[in-house]
Amino acid sequence: MYENIAVKAHRKMVMGRRVQQISKNISNMIPDGSMSVLDVGAGTGEMAQAVQSFRPELLFTGVDVYIRPKTFIPVVKYDGSILPFDDNSFDVVIIVDVLHHCKEPVSVLKECARVSRQYVVIKDHVSDSVLDSKILAFMDWVGNRAHGVVLPYNYLSSSDWSSAFDRAGISSVNQINKLNLYPMPLDIIFGSSLHCIHLLKKV
Repeated sequence: MYENIAVKAHRKMVMGRRVQQISKNISNMIPDGSMSVLDVGAGTGEMAQAVQSFRPELLFTGVDVYIRPKTFIPVVKYDGSILPFDDNSFDVVIIVDVLHHCKEPVSVLKECARVSRQYVVIKDHVSDSVLDSKILAFMDWVGNRAHGVVLPYNYLSSSDWSSAFDRAGISSVNQINKLNLYPMPLDIIFGSSLHCIHLLKKV
């Protein structure tokens, strides 16, 4: 009962605003002149569709380990390890709130870099304290448990992200930490510095 209430409240108060704010920020991050975009872990393609509403010139392809019955963009099945595309296939690769669900985020980042001609845009979480991890775990549980999403709670710190980028052969050239994902006063607790978007460039 309480779980259903939490899920319904999350959907009503958070999801629409979250998609709007993240897609707006990502659309601003994607460099001018880009055309083809791969969305890794696309789900239904709702986020890609939202980004496209700001940048209608962008052409999206999605990839996911599970293909939903209905998607807003073309989505190709993915084994979770090797992206089914040649090197340098897309102008930009985006990956939104996926890496903290991965056991080996660096390997996923390397694949994203491989199939991108130059840029990768990620949105994910930052955990620089025990309290950060507890808040993020609660958010993950509320947002994903009802959908059967695997929850390894694999949150990286600021220094972990820097190391991951280095190991994947990419570097951050732009970063946003204040996304305004939640209405006040919720944003003070669940927003803060727990979220980040990076524009990454192949080294």
